[in-house]
Amino acid sequence: MREIVFDTETTGLDPNTGDRVTEIGCVEVVDCIPTGRTYHTYVNPQRHVPEKVVEITGLTTEFLSDKALFEDIAEDFVSFVGDAVLVAHNASFDRGFINMELVRLGRPPYAEDRFKDTARMARAKFPGSYVSLDALCKRFDISLDTRDKHGALIDALLLAEVYLELTGGRTRALDLSGTAGSEIGGVVFPARPLRSKPLQALQTEKERAAHKSFIEELGEDALWKSQSVKQDV
Repeated sequence: MREIVFDTETTGLDPNTGDRVTEIGCVEVVDCIPTGRTYHTYVNPQRHVPEKVVEITGLTTEFLSDKALFEDIAEDFVSFVGDAVLVAHNASFDRGFINMELVRLGRPPYAEDRFKDTARMARAKFPGSYVSLDALCKRFDISLDTRDKHGALIDALLLAEVYLELTGGRTRALDLSGTAGSEIGGVVFPARPLRSKPLQALQTEKERAAHKSFIEELGEDALWKSQSVKQDV
């Protein structure tokens, strides 16, 4: 399943009081695994960025003044998202801002059921624990070395790793028997087909004889014999 893990930076906390989006970062994941495709853009909010917000994001009014307007990047953003599910941390916040920007342009907003909230997932998995992105990165031993400020793409990349951990992605079992496919967490691993022609043994007769002689020297209690390992191949 294709999903988009994303994050936004904004001028404030409430899209209903004039606050606007200043940065968007998206990471494409398929079956919870990042594909390497990303989308990132800064956005001119057409308003002053408060100093307290600058301290968090590092994005100043001057820096954003020559960046594209949301109306200029909306088509690229919507195209990148496509029909994928949107994954965000405290998703209602990011959903509110993205939908506000879309509605301003006369575009349809994203439905609430298009979103997954990793904060909600983490609260269910770790009741009573801190579930900020930083706290979850520390819990899952995800490095924060690249993060000195809140940045949309950096946070989306970190969140993609957290999302993988929350869904058990790193510990999914693989069926390596080659006899049957397996389905873990919605990801289907197909059965490995049998070889049309078995591989030929590469040992020489001399090497086989030497190996057989070595096994005989190990005695009757040798592990090779207790496990019924064939000695002539």
